[in-house]
Amino acid sequence: MSIRFYDTKQAATRDFVPLIEGKVGLYYCGATVQGLPHVGHVRSAIAFDILTRWLENRGFEVTVIRNVTDIDDKILEKSAASFAEDFEENEDYLAREPWFALAYRFEQEFASAYDTLGVRRPTYEPRATGHIPEMHRLITELINAGHAYPALDDSGDVYFDVRSFPAYGSLTHQNVDDMQGAPDADPRGKKDPRDFALWKGHKDSDPLSASWASPWGTGRPGWHLECSAMVTKYLGTSFDIHGGGLDLRFPHHENEMAQSMAAGHDFANFWMHNGMVTYEGEKMSKSIGNTISPTQMLELATPRVVRYFLGQAHYRSQLDYRPDSLPEAAAAVERIDGFVTNALARIHGVGPTEDFDIDMHHFEVTEAFANAMNDDLNVPQALAALHETVRRGNTALAAGDMDTADEAMQQVMAMTYALGLDDTIESAGSADAAQSAALDVLVAAQLTERAAAREAKDWARSDAIRDTLAAAGIVVEDSADGARWSLKA
Repeated sequence: MSIRFYDTKQAATRDFVPLIEGKVGLYYCGATVQGLPHVGHVRSAIAFDILTRWLENRGFEVTVIRNVTDIDDKILEKSAASFAEDFEENEDYLAREPWFALAYRFEQEFASAYDTLGVRRPTYEPRATGHIPEMHRLITELINAGHAYPALDDSGDVYFDVRSFPAYGSLTHQNVDDMQGAPDADPRGKKDPRDFALWKGHKDSDPLSASWASPWGTGRPGWHLECSAMVTKYLGTSFDIHGGGLDLRFPHHENEMAQSMAAGHDFANFWMHNGMVTYEGEKMSKSIGNTISPTQMLELATPRVVRYFLGQAHYRSQLDYRPDSLPEAAAAVERIDGFVTNALARIHGVGPTEDFDIDMHHFEVTEAFANAMNDDLNVPQALAALHETVRRGNTALAAGDMDTADEAMQQVMAMTYALGLDDTIESAGSADAAQSAALDVLVAAQLTERAAAREAKDWARSDAIRDTLAAAGIVVEDSADGARWSLKA
């Protein structure tokens, strides 16, 4: 089965054929490092991490570029706000955190969150401030081609002329006349309110350190220009996939595409966008208090469980968080890990704290899992295939069919590896982790014995095992997916 992805620009699912055989160039928008990462940032990173892993599973060599926007209006505003706060409290100018220090501090917070949740580092992660010459060249190309102009008010701004590019609006399927004005600069210097800034002239309120010399005057780049300059430097003017959150389609990606194609670049062959995260069906908003951060999630569950939750929905769909979301994800992860731990112990004699020397690349996913992932990265169906394999493996263990159980274990491990569940940082060396792993093995063995007793209709033995576990504070619940266990509250 060929790999198929939904292309936002075409509004259709189509076969994925890389521009260069065997290689894939993927660019997805990283963070504007103005504050701590929110759950939407992390969901997007996990979605494109799963995409990368699956492409590699299919044999492609993937070059991943994820940018860092480290100069932006919001970063300067946050820095200025922190200065005003500190000055009022300390009356000390040196208390101010420079914009570049603030950006770097939050960049590290993003890196830590990504690492904890198993999002692999990209091939390269360029910063906007490191690519000013490339931005100047792109602006010059656009001015020379008649698609950009210096501001009419001598502010030092440079704007993209949206009317000069007939395909403007084609990514989001809008008519330019129906669009609102671009809010990135005072419209008095624009030919059309919808024209967007490629370069922003220096303002007295801006720090001098946030300005660079240019042919149009001292200033800094516009947000949209940054990505176009960085992606083409590392992936070329034609590349395979451009990704990001659904909220970036307009104006950011629309503007990126317009300025790049106006400069004569083919740009992205596929546009892929992940859906948003909601809180009990409503948009998250700090003002009404219905938000949850990655840090808060990690206080409620392990990184493996948080990764499972944030990656379990179809990447294009909305992911809804509810108070019972993480416990449900924990139960699902527990079923997977319980089977693998039990299978390793019974088939290979590997204990919970021992290493099992394997080459994951020799393990193969099931056909159902592969078909689901090839069909526009359908993770919900892939997880259904994963849990079906867990059930098959548990049944084989209960029946003493170790060959079937071993095959299922290898397939499960291949599938969790493809989904990135094995790269989260779990503090595996801690005493608590070792005790938890040991408990998993012991309870899984008891549940396997109980399943065998139930299969043989030895109800007395089945009940005795359940009572023994209950006396130890372990609650057993039978379900269509097999027995689940949890500790009494």
